Amino acid sequence: MRRPHPGDPPLSPSPARIRSTIASVVDQPDELRDVRLFHKALADVNRLRIVQRLAEGEASVTELIEHVGLSQPLVSWHLGRLRTAGIVETRRSGRETVCRLVPEAFDAFAVRERLVLGLEAGTPARVAS
Repeated sequence: MRRPHPGDPPLSPSPARIRSTIASVVDQPDELRDVRLFHKALADVNRLRIVQRLAEGEASVTELIEHVGLSQPLVSWHLGRLRTAGIVETRRSGRETVCRLVPEAFDAFAVRERLVLGLEAGTPARVAS
């Protein structure tokens, strides 16, 4: 990208960038943020592949690296996103980190999501103020 020179017109952000900035500043309700966090954790094909492997049983980070075909730092980063969403738990076993899927997280999330979005019969959705 070329650096601006004196006399060039000032650069202005695109309308999409402005909308994105405004959206990030608006106070989001915590319950909607939780729904978004869970969905974003599953919005990456590599994280889905990790979840798919862990559905078969526990696995070390080394095994996940071999399964997914990514570098150790990248697999660890993806595991961090899955841990933050409550989908995966990890524990140390000697020098290895062993990961396991939290299967009840999916059922609990489905119930919570339906309540938050007002999809349960007789439960109105909350309107953000």
